[in-house]
Amino acid sequence: MAEPSSLTTLGITSDLQSTLVDWHAWLVGERQVSSHTIAAYERDLIVFMRFITIHLGHAPTLADVANLKVTDFRAYLAQCRIGGLSAASTARNLSTIRGFFRFLDRRRGVHNPAIGTVRTPKRPELLPKALGLEDALNILGATEIVATEPWIGARDAAIFSLLYGSGLRIGEALALNRTDVPLGETITVLGKGDKQRVVPVLPAVRDAVDKYVMRCPFNKGGGGAPLFVGARGKRLQPAVLQKAMRLVRNSLGLPDTATPHALRHSFASHLLSDGGDLRTIQELLGHASLSTTQRYTKLNAEHIIAVHQLTHPRDR
Repeated sequence: MAEPSSLTTLGITSDLQSTLVDWHAWLVGERQVSSHTIAAYERDLIVFMRFITIHLGHAPTLADVANLKVTDFRAYLAQCRIGGLSAASTARNLSTIRGFFRFLDRRRGVHNPAIGTVRTPKRPELLPKALGLEDALNILGATEIVATEPWIGARDAAIFSLLYGSGLRIGEALALNRTDVPLGETITVLGKGDKQRVVPVLPAVRDAVDKYVMRCPFNKGGGGAPLFVGARGKRLQPAVLQKAMRLVRNSLGLPDTATPHALRHSFASHLLSDGGDLRTIQELLGHASLSTTQRYTKLNAEHIIAVHQLTHPRDR
């Protein structure tokens, strides 16, 4: 396996350099972490290593890292705040660092007790930004109207239908291949951590995908040929879909919180509002933890309170 270039260009000593490469190999081979997650871990650790280099005033060794004190970690967290990093991003960054030190402890016998005493910055509890039922349906209806070409409008409408109708993540929808169509009553998607799950497909969603396939001007292809393609026939990139949503929400006068991912949030919120149970919604969304899904109960409670305040005679 080739060494990760992002880690091998750091100004650190060879013993720490080789440790970072081993850590990367461990994530890939034993933990089987997704490439996107590994890239995020590497970015976090690179920021930390660069800080330590400046903080210590020399290229750090493995021994330097092992001997870091609580004050060193606190100085790093302070630098994150000064740099404008949010509490959530800082907490994620610190989680990556802790994971690396656990690797050092278990695989290299390098123990640093200080990292275990550093408090994680408190994350603000951010509820998912779900759309109202009418807004979600209006987005699906307006997508083809604002598109520059009919087949592109059909493509974007098909993807938005998968996000709202089946609760797919953007990456999961864009990872679908030609061999996945025609869609049946269910579809198997590969989610985070390379975990597969089966999600139902509504007739309206199947119709939207079929419509796109019929209009797509590029060859059908086979094997790993992408289902959703861009203007040049290559696999569609998320940024193109984000731009399409901006056009749609501007045409409808919707806020910036109306994003493609908000359609997935709306899928969960609307299921919960109509009596869906949390465990089932957790399975449909592919959440590893039920606590992640439970955020939607708070979102639903906020909606109930808002409706009560607007409609109850005593509240008015």
